[in-house]
Amino acid sequence: MENKFKNLNEFVEKIDQMKKQDKMDLSSDQDLSIAIMNLISIEEHFFFTAEKTGKDEYFDLLQEVRKMRGELLRKIIKEYEGEVWCISKHLLAASMRLMEVGTKQQGMGNKEEARDLFHKSYDLYGMFWALNMKLIGVKDIKEAGGVGQNKTLSIKKIDEKALNKNDKNPSGFTGKLRELVRKAIDCCIE
Repeated sequence: MENKFKNLNEFVEKIDQMKKQDKMDLSSDQDLSIAIMNLISIEEHFFFTAEKTGKDEYFDLLQEVRKMRGELLRKIIKEYEGEVWCISKHLLAASMRLMEVGTKQQGMGNKEEARDLFHKSYDLYGMFWALNMKLIGVKDIKEAGGVGQNKTLSIKKIDEKALNKNDKNPSGFTGKLRELVRKAIDCCIE
């Protein structure tokens, strides 16, 4: 995994090449990913509304939104293997939820807690892009989480160093992903 993150300049060059070959429009894809996050949220709201009201028509609406979300997700995730589709959906959903909880914490005046949640949200968002731009694979995510060859199942989803609130530049897996996504966004702004 370390080899994939050794040189951020190579990553930026790869993004530039993909842009030149019209293989990706990262700014449009980012907008689309935020729309997909909101569609996932709408699905959840239709589910809870159906259950709270006992009205099955909300389940029908949920299916319509789910279908739309699937079609839009295919625009970003063109090729995938195994669980990448589901992992991608859940990374976006978790990122959105952490962003919303962070916003609520900020509104209550808990700025440090909000900032921590925002960083975690961004880390998951970065993991989504790294996975779907094929910068990392499922194996890398598993190894970063403590599940890999010669490891026991002790899942620690985010690197301990990345969780340290006093660490301004977290290292480790999520810190590197955060830096990669920041570089990709910076190089794609025209």
